[in-house]
Amino acid sequence: MKQQIRTRRHSTDTHRWGVVAICATSIFVVGLDTSIVNVALPSIGRDLDVGTRGLEWVVNAYTLVLASLLISSGAMADRFGRRRIFQLGLIVFVAASVACALAPSLGALIAARVVQGVGGSMLTPVALAIVVNVMTDPKERAKAIGVWAAVFGVSMAAGPLTGGLLIDGFGWRSVFWINVPVIAVILILTATVVPESKSPTPRRLDVPGQVLLTVIVGGAVAILVEGPHVGWVSPVVVIAGVLVVAALAVFVRIESRRTDPLIDPRLFKSAPFSAAVCGAIVVFVALNTTLLLGTLYLQQARGMSPALAGAVTLPMAVAATVCAPLAGILVGRVGPRLPLLIAGSFTALGGLRLILLDNTTGVATLLVAYLFIGIGFGFANAPITNTAVGGLPASRAGLAGGIASSARQFGAVLGVALAGGIIANSAPEDLAYGSRPGWMLVVGCGVAVLLVACLSPKTTP
Repeated sequence: MKQQIRTRRHSTDTHRWGVVAICATSIFVVGLDTSIVNVALPSIGRDLDVGTRGLEWVVNAYTLVLASLLISSGAMADRFGRRRIFQLGLIVFVAASVACALAPSLGALIAARVVQGVGGSMLTPVALAIVVNVMTDPKERAKAIGVWAAVFGVSMAAGPLTGGLLIDGFGWRSVFWINVPVIAVILILTATVVPESKSPTPRRLDVPGQVLLTVIVGGAVAILVEGPHVGWVSPVVVIAGVLVVAALAVFVRIESRRTDPLIDPRLFKSAPFSAAVCGAIVVFVALNTTLLLGTLYLQQARGMSPALAGAVTLPMAVAATVCAPLAGILVGRVGPRLPLLIAGSFTALGGLRLILLDNTTGVATLLVAYLFIGIGFGFANAPITNTAVGGLPASRAGLAGGIASSARQFGAVLGVALAGGIIANSAPEDLAYGSRPGWMLVVGCGVAVLLVACLSPKTTP
């Protein structure tokens, strides 16, 4: 009898971790797509005869749609079924990937990227919600989120290396074709392994809240994307900023009066929850500032190939992969504060290593700096995500995942916008000196994570 119980328990544990593996693989594809396309931009420009501004929208169209719909997609999954929305997202994402790979022109590529963003918005928060509902024990959930964070982190950090190898070997269209076989396998496994789940008490659709939230997030992202180019005080940006602020005020007023709000504004009165959201933003500001500045510096100032530049950043990917599961274990045992203290310290140290960057900085210095930033990112993502998800009940896991994912995406866009603005007027030979304020920004993000640690709960939520 005891042997049967042990066998049944082992089978259940294997099934739960199998679900985590499936969800993590889908997140790897989405995260990789976010960073891998940046490496392909020069090749896309040459093949389609497109200038820099057109190429930027190959990235921005995806980012804008993805960020705008994350929270709404998470809420829809809670209501209509998480596996159902997850499968729909996979189908939309892979169909759009095929359209990207076959795109004959810039317009067709951007349109396909828009659709890809719609599909991606159904994957990141919903996959996290599925993990939260499968892993009901807080300590096991923290470990699972650590694995999830490791996969997401390595997908973001490994994008430059993977993209460089694919482009050198098969051309830029291969960065989209690679999604097809992976997602096909995920679809099959999802149908056979992942259980369906939804909120036991379906909430009424909050259409005004979802529309206003899309305007707020999409408008803010659009301002960050276009601000460096058209000017922060240009009429277009100022008007857009006023509209976003007005939409935010109306959103808070409407949501505070609804019995079933999409997002209850009172959530942000919780210091740990607010700290987790802010922490997600600053961590991804640091990561994406590092990726953009590092990629441009290595390829343009140092003349490295995409593959070689990606290899130099490899310590960041390895460190993020190794440290994120360790962070999950630490969160389960001692709470989020210790891993966040480690994360903030190493992020700041990594930025400090590069503040005096020049065109002759040794490769060893670069490798150590990327290693430190990777350690920081690896230890940060799991405790921040776990705290944000723990701030809402499991019945609203999709919404919680959407909030956490939106914060990360907003941080990613903010990091790219700030880094792009910092080096906007730097010639290739001046990139090292021009990027120094960006590395100071990374140091500041590390300090901000240390402050988040002080506001985080002492035990696992």
